[in-house]
Amino acid sequence: MSNRFHRRTADHRRSADHRRTGRLTRLSLSAALIAVPSLGAAPAAEAVARAPISRAATGGRVDTVVPTFSHPTRITNPLFPITTTRHMVGLGEEGTTRLRHETTLLDRTRTIRWNGQDVEVIVSQFVAYGDERIIEIAIDYFAQGDDGAVWYFGEDVTNYEDGQIKDHNGTWLAGKDGPPGMIMPAHPKVGDIYRPENIPGVVFEETTVKAVGLTVSGPSGAVSGAIRVEEHPMNADVETKVYAPGYGEFEATVPASSEHLVSAVAVPTDIKRVSEPDALDALSDAARDALDGAKSDRWSKLRAGAAEVGGAWDGARRDGVPAVLETAMTRSVKDLRNAAAARDRSAYAQAALDIEFAAMDIELQYTDRAEVDHDRLESWKRQKQLDQAAGDAAGVASDRIIIAAIKARPQR
Repeated sequence: MSNRFHRRTADHRRSADHRRTGRLTRLSLSAALIAVPSLGAAPAAEAVARAPISRAATGGRVDTVVPTFSHPTRITNPLFPITTTRHMVGLGEEGTTRLRHETTLLDRTRTIRWNGQDVEVIVSQFVAYGDERIIEIAIDYFAQGDDGAVWYFGEDVTNYEDGQIKDHNGTWLAGKDGPPGMIMPAHPKVGDIYRPENIPGVVFEETTVKAVGLTVSGPSGAVSGAIRVEEHPMNADVETKVYAPGYGEFEATVPASSEHLVSAVAVPTDIKRVSEPDALDALSDAARDALDGAKSDRWSKLRAGAAEVGGAWDGARRDGVPAVLETAMTRSVKDLRNAAAARDRSAYAQAALDIEFAAMDIELQYTDRAEVDHDRLESWKRQKQLDQAAGDAAGVASDRIIIAAIKARPQR
């Protein structure tokens, strides 16, 4: 997995006019994530002018050497563990928009010709959601140089709006459009400067290491050896990011737009070597029962269903749940209770399905990712049925795209 929650420029951010209204937001696909700006097009002269080139001129650049790639798919850099961290879920928000990002290591490589050599690269899938509608799907390419630095070889980007392809802005490929960019030095030090993307007029980003040797609070406890960097994307606000062993890009913040991103769960980093708790299984069952019960005309039955879900959640959380996932589930359970009290059948059904999604994120600590994705597919099919019943054509189109993206992942 790329472990890179990605970047999106303001051009990719959806305005309030394009957000879904009149339906309950899926809180399970939210919690504490950031829009990570991608890089929109701009004239080359403008791109160079807006980039912090003058700082690099002081001698901090560490990416000016021409890398060699003898074993490019052997990624051993602990701060960019793309081949060992196979799947990661990030949750957060940008203003009032709840965001979800998923990155998954795919079971194939690609050969890219650059600088007279054929470089085999790792392939990773990135999927971004905003208020549970698809925003972006990207296929990213990475390779490690012989010195231990990880290089970014490009991405195939598809941006969406209301379930339809909007554009492919941000797409680039090393060798075709320009050079690869260093995305993580072998041994980052304070003051190091490097450019993960360096094709002015298409994509550009300059990163400066601000702190090393940090300890951060991860989903499963303290994580040492993290670094903090400051990123200056082209035509976007400055970002602060934290990279941590076992996660890669762990947290990101854009102060100017109140965006925040954090890793909610990573596989296998956060796997618990025990069986899935019975209480978590009971919570999933209660959520499915509540969804089935949403068709009942007896509100006492729906209130009883909400109470059953709440009791199951109280039991499941006692087994320990990562903080970000606990927040998402708690909100969804509250929404279910509120919908029952308000006698809002549509909101009740959506909240029950939200709880299913949130439970699957928690299950990643105990269950194989492919099995969880199988369950996700079934839940997204149920989401599509809800959107069809509500006459939400854009939602249905988005659901279909998400289902296809999940099917494209390794099935084992």
